Amino acid sequence: MENFIDTPINQTASKVQVKQFFTGVYTYMFMALVVSGVVSWYLASSGLFMKWFINMETGSVSPLFYVVAFSPLGLVFLIQAKYKSFSLGALVGLFVLYSSLIGASLSSIFFVYSMGDIAITFFVTAGAFGAMAILGFTTSVDLSKMGSLLYMAFIGIFIAAIVNMFMNSEWLAYLISIVGVFVFTGLTAWEMQRLKAIALDTEISEEDKQKASLMGGLTLYILFINLFISLLHLLGGRD
Repeated sequence: MENFIDTPINQTASKVQVKQFFTGVYTYMFMALVVSGVVSWYLASSGLFMKWFINMETGSVSPLFYVVAFSPLGLVFLIQAKYKSFSLGALVGLFVLYSSLIGASLSSIFFVYSMGDIAITFFVTAGAFGAMAILGFTTSVDLSKMGSLLYMAFIGIFIAAIVNMFMNSEWLAYLISIVGVFVFTGLTAWEMQRLKAIALDTEISEEDKQKASLMGGLTLYILFINLFISLLHLLGGRD
């Protein structure tokens, strides 16, 4: 009985389990990236970004932009706090809304960086993200302690970024971006290891596992976006 879990049948079942779970995770993540990309590009190219978010008389950012920029924070807290009580359909709807708001706030990058810089940074981000995701999925080293430290660093980065919105310090922005690259890549590896453990857990119900795959997709999406922004600030030449 002790070796039962190691039989080929159970190993195959585990692989199928993991594959199904991560198919859901990456489907949600890619869905969110597509939504954000389409929304950001459309707002920038159609002129709606300038119309809605910039006060043309003063040249300053309108209050609506700050609402759009900060509302995803409240939305993600709501999703994380209530996802167990929400239906899967409601969670998908909130995820789409969240990624749309992120896309709206990201549309400003088209006025700061060239399309070439944005495209190159996206592919660099995808490569770094993919490498760390594979590392987290395959490593046998326990990353749980590292994850706790990195989340503390993530909170520090978030606070520093808020402070710098008022200080507008270029050197602090670069420091945040440099630290952010290490934090977000490290968290990607940690999150992949955590999600793999969830995928292999046979005691989680099918409904809860579907919700967990969505939450995993949400977390990976957030990490990807933050890594992209950090790298864009470091690699992109401002227009």
